Amino acid sequence: MSSKYTISFLCICFFLITACKTKTSEDGYIWKTINVTATAYNSIASQTSSTPNITAWGDSLVPGMKCVAVSRNLIALGIKHNTQIRIEGLDGIYIVNDKMNKKWKNRIDIYMGKDVAKAKEWGKKKKKIYYRVKKDSVNIK
Repeated sequence: MSSKYTISFLCICFFLITACKTKTSEDGYIWKTINVTATAYNSIASQTSSTPNITAWGDSLVPGMKCVAVSRNLIALGIKHNTQIRIEGLDGIYIVNDKMNKKWKNRIDIYMGKDVAKAKEWGKKKKKIYYRVKKDSVNIK
């Protein structure tokens, strides 16, 4: 490899590393935690409504999506529509795109498509969740 290409390669690597660091460390968000009860649900009418593939916020559900419904008291904490969350023991980022009946408190419902057996196997568990909020929307001491 000629020195011209080596220098170009190093410049590109430096740019990518610098850009990634800036975006991830100074994007204006923090991760907060809360303990919740985690259940699971499916997009079938008997568990939701007559339009089981449409969430309470009007989003469309498609099996395979990583999304959750949240109890309404969690919305006031900043866990609102399109909030990113991580669930203890599960891989990946889930998106909040549904809200639960007003009777539930401190609860999330993990979307499991149409796989009722998988949802029943999950059952009801106590889990810590991590949710992403803007730094300026919370008191940090």
